[in-house]
Amino acid sequence: MENKEHSMVPVWITVFALLILDQAAKLYVERTYALGTSIPIIEDIFHFTYIQNPGAAFSILEHQRWFFIGVNIILFCAAAVYYRRISGESAWVRYGSALLFGGAVGNLIDRLRLGAVIDFFDFRIWPVFNIADIGICVGVGMMMYAIAFLSQDEED
Repeated sequence: MENKEHSMVPVWITVFALLILDQAAKLYVERTYALGTSIPIIEDIFHFTYIQNPGAAFSILEHQRWFFIGVNIILFCAAAVYYRRISGESAWVRYGSALLFGGAVGNLIDRLRLGAVIDFFDFRIWPVFNIADIGICVGVGMMMYAIAFLSQDEED
């Protein structure tokens, strides 16, 4: 397999775009709404609900702030160690990593600043989440797709 290196500039743009969008939305929510505010957009289907989640997805491991900060540090170290390898991978892996990294940084900023993550998308049948969470989930999904369905010698 020829390991072609790709420009990582668009990947870094993806990281920063997700991070800026996530933090701008959270700042807007935090400055505009009182904690606990829930505004129905589509009654009983989709609400805009401002909460601060001290745990991970589904509120697991609540109030384990330092554990999550440690996980982020490990993620960042892994990204630094594998940076050159990631730059030679398919677009699915490169952009999946960018979304995962950008989302992780967005939620880390909240944990460092507030001790919890600001969430606001509320579909009523799913835990409340945010833009960083979307980036993390889509990024992991993209990397899983690459691992499961792209052959070793397949280009973008």
